[in-house]
Amino acid sequence: MLYFYVEKRIIGDSRRYLINTYNRAPIVLIKGRGARVWNSEGKEFLDFVGGIAVNCLGHCHPRVVVAIQKQAQRLLHVSNLYYIEPQVRLARLLVENSFADRAFFCNSGAEAVEAAIKLARKYANDHYGPERYEIITAYNSFHGRTMGALSATGQERFKKGFEPLLQGFRHVPFNDIDALREAITAKTCAVMLEPIQGEAGVRVPSDDYLRDVRQLCDEKGILLILDEVQTGMGRTGRLFAYEHFGIEPDIICLAKGLGGGVAIGAILAREKVAESFQHGSHASTFGGNPLACAAAVATIETLIEDGFILDNCNRMSEYLMEGLRRIKREFPSIVADIRGKGLLIGMEITKNGGPIVERCAERGVLINCTGGNVLRFTPPLTITEREIDRLIEVLENVFERV
Repeated sequence: MLYFYVEKRIIGDSRRYLINTYNRAPIVLIKGRGARVWNSEGKEFLDFVGGIAVNCLGHCHPRVVVAIQKQAQRLLHVSNLYYIEPQVRLARLLVENSFADRAFFCNSGAEAVEAAIKLARKYANDHYGPERYEIITAYNSFHGRTMGALSATGQERFKKGFEPLLQGFRHVPFNDIDALREAITAKTCAVMLEPIQGEAGVRVPSDDYLRDVRQLCDEKGILLILDEVQTGMGRTGRLFAYEHFGIEPDIICLAKGLGGGVAIGAILAREKVAESFQHGSHASTFGGNPLACAAAVATIETLIEDGFILDNCNRMSEYLMEGLRRIKREFPSIVADIRGKGLLIGMEITKNGGPIVERCAERGVLINCTGGNVLRFTPPLTITEREIDRLIEVLENVFERV
């Protein structure tokens, strides 16, 4: 009974004091371990949301927790006016395990996108002049909620009411190389794409699309930016999603899983591009602070050194996909498509996904819906067959009652 009043008070205070920007489920989560979380009443949930692809190692991974504890006892924050040891370690890890030569740190995915936009425009200005500033992105893309990232986003529903947006962005259909080729003009400085469109409902391009985009960018002398905020850090079964497509970008945006649950963002860039950012070109007060970087170092070292995790991601991806395909065969009038890569998987349904999400939560499984009718699954990369079996059982039970 006491838990009930605690939860009721927290929900009531939230509605009283917080700006109402989220449509929250009436659940107060207070503890997490691995793929499981508990609410204030002690009820256990299986978490297939994972903080929306943030908790790549699961909740409270011991290595990340210890790294945070140790760093918190040493140093929480200093300015980027000085050298920061965990930041340098993180930059080295990222550079040595990617295409890039340089890193810049910020606090979120949207900030990473803003930095990438600025860097691309600065590079074009340095090499071609101020007339070359446009960036081409895709319809149905999602790049963030700050004004630059929002202007780059290709979904009108996120933009409504915030006009006028920033100029200099053009949108083309995703996975359509001919449309992209026609959109490039003398003003184009970069193309920015998600390797897999997450918020659009987990849209995976054809195998040759990104290779064709890379070739086209090389032909036209323009930069390729990949927004891997959602797909990076092992989410697709590789450390970075671009590795699946046999290409390398010029700039990449990272966040979400980078800190294993702690807020941190980054861009990585080739040397020739990174040179356009010099003293005073860009900055972030909290970007690359010791605490966040220590968490990110522990996260990346675990992903790289523990071969089990990425292997498990790929094995559990196949296991989860097969379970979802079985549901599709059982409920063909409800399930329209199953798609994804690694543990970024979408199930497109023919009905509103909101009630499905609610009924799964009632049965102790947390899932997410994007685009109104695509159930999105982004569990920890350490998820097990037994936990996936529970998800499939609950989904079947819910669909039987739809």
